[in-house]
Amino acid sequence: MSQEILLETGTNEFEILEFFISSQMSEDLPIETNLFGINVAKVVEVIESPGLEITYDNVNPCFMGVISLRGSILPILDLSKWLKISRQKSKNEIIIVTEFSKQTAGFLVSGVVEIHRLDWTQVEFPDKLVASNKENCVVGIVQIEQKIIQLLDLEYMISDLTGINIETKPSSFVSENKFRSLIADDSKLIREMLKTSLEEANFEVREFTNGLDCWNFLSQIAADLQDNSDSKYTGYDIIITDIEMPQMDGFTLTKQIKQHAVLKNIPVLLYSSIITEELYHKGQFVGADEQMSKPDLHKVPQVSVKLIEQYRSK
Repeated sequence: MSQEILLETGTNEFEILEFFISSQMSEDLPIETNLFGINVAKVVEVIESPGLEITYDNVNPCFMGVISLRGSILPILDLSKWLKISRQKSKNEIIIVTEFSKQTAGFLVSGVVEIHRLDWTQVEFPDKLVASNKENCVVGIVQIEQKIIQLLDLEYMISDLTGINIETKPSSFVSENKFRSLIADDSKLIREMLKTSLEEANFEVREFTNGLDCWNFLSQIAADLQDNSDSKYTGYDIIITDIEMPQMDGFTLTKQIKQHAVLKNIPVLLYSSIITEELYHKGQFVGADEQMSKPDLHKVPQVSVKLIEQYRSK
């Protein structure tokens, strides 16, 4: 499966791969089908499981071992263990090979269903109970006909299993000038880490959980500025946005900003786990000023200042 999403960039559309994990609590109960989804942009391919079994000496119960895939070593993780689902084993289990945040990993599941083309407005936030459960790592809910599909935060799972924090390097950079930034990201963890990193570098930060809220805020600022011809400064120096977000994605947010007569002069930095060589051109198409792949959090403040200074020197 190619990572190339055959969609026009900036239309707020995306595609998910629907897959399932079969479970059975006891022999006298029916088998249940638990439905999940992952952004197709993170999927490299889908392969048949070679039948790996978890051994007792594994460091983490989710880690099943490694396989060789076209000359590369691919770690395999049992997704059901992380989700605390009693998986019903079958002969034709599937491994979803993914690539994001500069890491490649395979996730064992019971099977895949199909690919769905969706609009980000169809993604609902999980309720507080589900969102607070680390093992579920559910970042969104989608209803397709009679099916409820849970979108998973696999980045968080990888980070937790490997013990590697998203911010792998400390940053000692501090800006000489005080700047103001907007952050749009549906991950509370990423927002907190970005905010901390930026504030330590002499930034003032305002946060949003999705692109739509950020856009509405900016639109109001622009409307106020148009009523006041004496000033065209929006009050914010840079926008740092994720790509995958409910309601409005980062591509669409960036496109609307760059097509706006007033807002187009604010630099936009895309910070996402799905910025790869294959997808980099999508950010360019919508006018992003810079694109950075997680986990390069320590570089964000310095890159932000560079973009701000470039705009001010024009």
